[in-house]
Amino acid sequence: MNQNSRREFLGEIGRGMLLAGLGTSLASELGLANVAAAGEDRALSFGKLEPLVAMIQETEPAKLTAELVSHLNNGTNLRTLVAAGALANARTFGGQDYVGFHTFMALAPAYRMAQELPAAQQPLPVLKVLYRNANRIQEFGGRKNEILHEVAEEAPPADKEVGVHLREVARTGDVEKADRTFAAAMKAPIGEAFNHLQFEVQDEIDVHRVVLAWRAWDTLDLAGREWAHCLLRQSIRYCANTEKSMIERGHARSPVRTVLPMLLDQYKLLGREMGTKVGDDAWLRQLAQTIFRGTREQAADAVAQAIAEGYNQEEIGEAISLAANLLVLHDPGRPEQGANADKPVGSCHGDSVGVHASDAANAWRNIIRVSTPRNVIASLIVGAYHTGGQSGRSNPQPYPFTEHLAEVKSEDARTLLAETETAIRAKEQFRAAALIARYGALGLPARPVCDLLLKFATSEDGALHAEKYYLTVRSEFDSMRSSIRWGQLVALARVSASEYGHRSAGYEEARKLLKV
Repeated sequence: MNQNSRREFLGEIGRGMLLAGLGTSLASELGLANVAAAGEDRALSFGKLEPLVAMIQETEPAKLTAELVSHLNNGTNLRTLVAAGALANARTFGGQDYVGFHTFMALAPAYRMAQELPAAQQPLPVLKVLYRNANRIQEFGGRKNEILHEVAEEAPPADKEVGVHLREVARTGDVEKADRTFAAAMKAPIGEAFNHLQFEVQDEIDVHRVVLAWRAWDTLDLAGREWAHCLLRQSIRYCANTEKSMIERGHARSPVRTVLPMLLDQYKLLGREMGTKVGDDAWLRQLAQTIFRGTREQAADAVAQAIAEGYNQEEIGEAISLAANLLVLHDPGRPEQGANADKPVGSCHGDSVGVHASDAANAWRNIIRVSTPRNVIASLIVGAYHTGGQSGRSNPQPYPFTEHLAEVKSEDARTLLAETETAIRAKEQFRAAALIARYGALGLPARPVCDLLLKFATSEDGALHAEKYYLTVRSEFDSMRSSIRWGQLVALARVSASEYGHRSAGYEEARKLLKV
């Protein structure tokens, strides 16, 4: 998210608090809110983007890429294609289809990846995700089975905090009521509505819950804030639908629902601002190890204590990210009982514990950067709880092992990069990791490594995770201190070797049509 978006968000939070204090009726009279209810049966329409959105929904995948390339050749920019694809996805799935919401979460990362490629190749990551998008839309039934329509508002009780009420409604599993309640919340400025949504995002430990919320917000920069309600309502529907499934199946709720309020009370964290204290490397590694090796409760407690001691949010977030990165590096690989053709025994890509944890940690950190003080504190605690307690199968030592590093003889940058590419194509995870670990230890520039790994994130499917995880790694590498940041690219090299050989559907056709 850019700095202007952050400033706008913080301004919106203040304006939203004004709205909350005035009440809906008076706010409407003053022209600060629009409470006109929409009919629930009316189809959503996206103004000047509507023809492109409809075309993406209605065109069969085999013909879509050529159609999109024609649009590009006729002057439509890549950002517009991503915006239309995101709106087509949201309108079709409403955050309630597994492949659908994974594809939505890949669209903004694909666009960010495109900005790192040479101009002629920039459409490649976007076109392959839009192909995936169209394929799933057709499997879902196309426009006749759209989930999202216009929705009437159902205002919360005047004496209830909006976020708390939204969470209570979502907990009932009533998806439509939750949607109506969020529609009323969206009459406040966008930043305030996103703030209300976090009460429910923090209510369960689920990677898709937090990543979908963040990617919906992130996509506003591409699609435009006039479509904020459509994009963000996917999250509340996902959350309420998950609650409905847990109720129907008799599943227990996450203990985070009691752990979070307990820690907020124990450390007297409500109503306080984050501190400014900076920890040294030893402090950071110790906190990360506690999160990585501890139980979920121990991880959350350690972070709550760090907040109480005055450490700043970026430092604590960095420790959570490091712990998630350690889950990738210590991963022994997928066991036989969890393997399939796309994710074989020994693989670590896709929905592996480390990739999921890393994407979630990145989402928590980004949400924290645009949150109110209460949600900064709550999200740090929940983010730590989310990351902790997952190292039960982890190796005692991280990859690459000493013997893998010993096999790397070269100190020449070009040679190391060429050997890394060879290792990835041979699916040699630990050699690829060792080569990038050596490259980083030599103090060589990161950009050539990113360019190499970007190539594979663009061409391979990654079991629906290639785009998100690439952007997670790039984002975390750029925001972490130099003493630990290379673990991110080492992990990406390993994951790239793991996922190699599963080419994304639509990629080769896009390459031929673009003549690259």
